[in-house]
Amino acid sequence: MASWVLSECGLKPLPRVYPQARKGLTSKTAIFANARPLSVCKSKNLGSSLRVSNGIRGTNWALNVSAPLRVPSVDGGDNGRVSVKGVEDGSDFDHGAPPPFNLSDIRAAIPKHLWVKDPWRSMSYVVRDVAVVLGLAAVAAYFNNWVVWPLYWFAQGTMFWALFVLGHDCGHGSFSNNPKLNSVVGHLLHSSILVPYHGWRISHRTHHQNHGHVENDESWHPLSEKVYKTLDKATQILRFTLPFPMLAYPFYLWSRSPGKSGSHFDPNSDLFVPIERKDIITSTACWTAMAALLVGLSFVMGPVQMLKLYGVPYWLFVMWLDLVTYLHHHGHEDKLPWYRGKEWSYLRGGLTTLDRDYGLINNIHHDIGTHVIHHLFPQIPHYNLVEATEAAKPVLGKYYREPKKSGPLPLHLLGVLIRSMKLDHYVSDTGDVVYYQTDKKLAGSVTSE
Repeated sequence: MASWVLSECGLKPLPRVYPQARKGLTSKTAIFANARPLSVCKSKNLGSSLRVSNGIRGTNWALNVSAPLRVPSVDGGDNGRVSVKGVEDGSDFDHGAPPPFNLSDIRAAIPKHLWVKDPWRSMSYVVRDVAVVLGLAAVAAYFNNWVVWPLYWFAQGTMFWALFVLGHDCGHGSFSNNPKLNSVVGHLLHSSILVPYHGWRISHRTHHQNHGHVENDESWHPLSEKVYKTLDKATQILRFTLPFPMLAYPFYLWSRSPGKSGSHFDPNSDLFVPIERKDIITSTACWTAMAALLVGLSFVMGPVQMLKLYGVPYWLFVMWLDLVTYLHHHGHEDKLPWYRGKEWSYLRGGLTTLDRDYGLINNIHHDIGTHVIHHLFPQIPHYNLVEATEAAKPVLGKYYREPKKSGPLPLHLLGVLIRSMKLDHYVSDTGDVVYYQTDKKLAGSVTSE
C-alpha cells in the first residue's frame, strides 16, 4: 500500500504507515532527504489518482499537516457494500468505486488566488475571537446571575471552539507561510483551551495522511468487528450512547482511541518519532503552565466562579469539537466506504469526508464545516474554503455530497448524530472496501425503521 503526505505543494511518498509503534526514524537526514524549497511547485500525475509535488517539511517549527442506500442493519455479506441510485441518470452509483479524476484535476480547478495565505487577515480573526472571549467573560462576571450564565456558557464554549479552529489552521500551515508565527500563535490559542499544540498537530497530521483508512486513520476511525467484540458492555455503551462520546476529547488526548496506545503529552509515545520529542516537551510545558494558571485563578476568584467562567465553557467546547469532527466522517444518509490495503489512496480516503452546514455558526467557527476540500488540500486558508469548494464541485461530481441546509442553529444535526451512533458500530475484519455495520442489540429500535 502506497502512503503519501501532502506538503505545501502537493503529495510526496512517505514510509508505510502502521498502527503499531514507529521505530527507526531517528535522523533528520533520513526524513528530509531530497527536500526542495516551496517557492515553485512542479507537479506530475502518477497513476490515476495521485499528484506528486516537490515540497518540504521544515524544521521542528514547520511540521505542517499535509494532507448506497439508507443505512440498514448489516449482518455481514459483501461487507455491507451497497450502491446508490444516481440522481441525474438513474444509474447505480457506488461511492466506493475509484473516481474517474485524480488529485491534480481537483487542484487545477481551484483558482490560484485561493491558495494564497494572508497572515494579516489570519491575525485579524485571532484578534476578533480573543476580543469576543474576553468581552463575554467580562459581561458574565459583571452580571453574575443565572439568567446570563447559560447564555454565556453556550456562547463562550462556541468561541473556545473557534479558537481551536484557528490553532488548527496554524498546525496545518494554512494560517501563514511563517512557521514560527504559526507555532507561536498555535501554542497560545491551543494552550489557552488545554490542548497540547504539537502533540495534537502531529496526530492530526496522521489523520490527514490516512483519512478513510480503517486501521491507520487517527480520528473517529471505525472499530473492526474483532476489536468491537472485545469491548466490554460498559465500554460499548460509553462509546455509542450520547452524551458520552461527545465528552471524549480530553480522554483521547491522554490515551487515544480503543485499539491504539500512546498519549499526546508523552514525548516517547507511539504517536511520535524521536526528532519530535522537543516539540512535545514544549507543548506539554505550555499546557501545564495553563493548567497551573487556572488553579491559581481558582484560589483568587474561587473555584465556583472559575467553574462558571472557564470550566463549563471548556466542556461545551469539547462537545463542539467532538460533534463537528465526528460528523465530518459519519452520519450521511448514504453508506460511505472505509478502505484498507491496495484499495486505499489519499484521494479515495479524502472523498469519504463530508461537508456540513452549521447556519450562523459557519462564520463563527471559520467554515470548518466545509471539510472535503480542506481534507484534500489542508494548506488552503479557511476563508477561501467555500469558494474553493464551489470551484471543485464540477470535477467532484457525485463524489461530493451537498450538505443539508441549516437553520440559524444546526439543530438538524442532532438527529443525524443520534442515528449514526445507533447504526455505525463496526466494520468487517476482512475486505479492502468496507462499510459500517450495526450491532442490533445496541441499536434498539432504529434498525427496524
